[in-house]
Amino acid sequence: MTEVYEVATFYHHFDVIKEGDTPPPAITVRVCDSIACEMAGSSELLAKLPGILGKDVRVLHAPCIGRCETAPAAVVGQNPLPQASVEKIVALVKAKSVKHPTPDSRESHPHKDIVSPAYVDYAAYRAQGGYALAQSCIDGAKKREDVITVMENSGLRGLGGAGFPAGRKWKSVAAEPAPRLMAINIDEGEPGTFKDRWYLERDPHRFIEGALVAAWAVGIAEIYIYLRDEYHGCRAILEKEVAALQANPPCKLPAIHLRRGAGAYICGEESAMIESIEGKRGMPRLRPPYVAQVGLFNRPTLEHNMETLHWVREILEKGADWFASQGRNGRKGVRSFSVSGRVKKPGVHLAPAGITAKELIAEYCGGMLEGQKFYGYLPGGASGGILPASMADIPLDFDNPQPIRLFYRLGGGGDSLGQGPRHRRLAQPDQILLRGILRPVHALPRGHGEDAEAHRKKKWDQPLLKELSQAMMDASICGLGQAAPNPVLSVMKYFRTR
Repeated sequence: MTEVYEVATFYHHFDVIKEGDTPPPAITVRVCDSIACEMAGSSELLAKLPGILGKDVRVLHAPCIGRCETAPAAVVGQNPLPQASVEKIVALVKAKSVKHPTPDSRESHPHKDIVSPAYVDYAAYRAQGGYALAQSCIDGAKKREDVITVMENSGLRGLGGAGFPAGRKWKSVAAEPAPRLMAINIDEGEPGTFKDRWYLERDPHRFIEGALVAAWAVGIAEIYIYLRDEYHGCRAILEKEVAALQANPPCKLPAIHLRRGAGAYICGEESAMIESIEGKRGMPRLRPPYVAQVGLFNRPTLEHNMETLHWVREILEKGADWFASQGRNGRKGVRSFSVSGRVKKPGVHLAPAGITAKELIAEYCGGMLEGQKFYGYLPGGASGGILPASMADIPLDFDNPQPIRLFYRLGGGGDSLGQGPRHRRLAQPDQILLRGILRPVHALPRGHGEDAEAHRKKKWDQPLLKELSQAMMDASICGLGQAAPNPVLSVMKYFRTR
């Protein structure tokens, strides 16, 4: 019972109700208070909704729900609401509309075209030549060594943040003793990042075929897909489409398991995700041994981000040179950038690897909103740090010099901060961003004998913050923990006058 309790209390989306306690209301409204949504006014929603909805509806602030391009975002039960307003939320609550609508449903939703876009289902994907590559591999028309060589030559790297070369990872895991497993990470909890959801909602079979090819090349016995709990619509799509694939398979399939997260940012880290799949708390593991050697259920495990596998089919059909030739500034390939904030065209933009933030905003995002001046940006989500507009000519990719490389590698998120007369409260964006980012740090000075009021002072104790940041970076066994101080350190370095 102790283990059950510690697991249940670890995840944000479990309600643990003790004997005699009153259960929470039937409807819970979660309002995202992460970077893009805070900039778009989520704090006002959180202030107004409890009084309007009353005690029969629970209103909670929520970390990033992966809908930053339509900020502010909220979720009524399991029904996502982009461009949320008090009126829209109240309407969904009154209608008891708490389920994510499907593309073909007749349910009323103010933004159904956004939350449930049309997607390529199994029949349509097969009609477009889908799974022909996987079938040719599994039927023996291709050699494993040749396929892995193409992947190595393409320069495709892990697109979940770490950037490890995909082909090299395949070769490494294939050399380990069988049985081998695969774990696909779609937790995507880094604030500002939503590219995986974007692809899942539109073309789900492309990454599944990539997974089948990888499984064949590496000798994988079973595939585990780990999807964050906030993506209710994506889960329904995957359940339907995996079932369709298994009912009429184009070739012999390995076992495919869909596992659901329960609200834990840390499970974006590969070993924490594996612990969660095993039914435990999502706590990172000490290394060595590495996941490729001792991973899921203590077996050698090929771990990939969903988008990495999304590109496998196209690379093998068009060749390594097609992918490798598309980068800028000496980089290889393309990158899917999740762009939100004060730009004219937020969303997922496919651009050459190595493009700069200035080029990305000008060429793909239509520039800044009217009345806005480019002020700063987060190149890799909240944990990636905050850079000023004066550093917008740095290539957005993995191989930058330290410390810029650390800022990018956490993920494909990118929030753009603007200053303008219509958004006066963004005149000091670091205050807004760090109100959430510094929450874990707030409690730490107390262990140093500091007064509880110390963290509320307007003037930061910069020597203490640097000391605490260094301790976190040195002591954390997890890359996310090592990167946690980046926003604080970058603000102190690049935004001293703010």
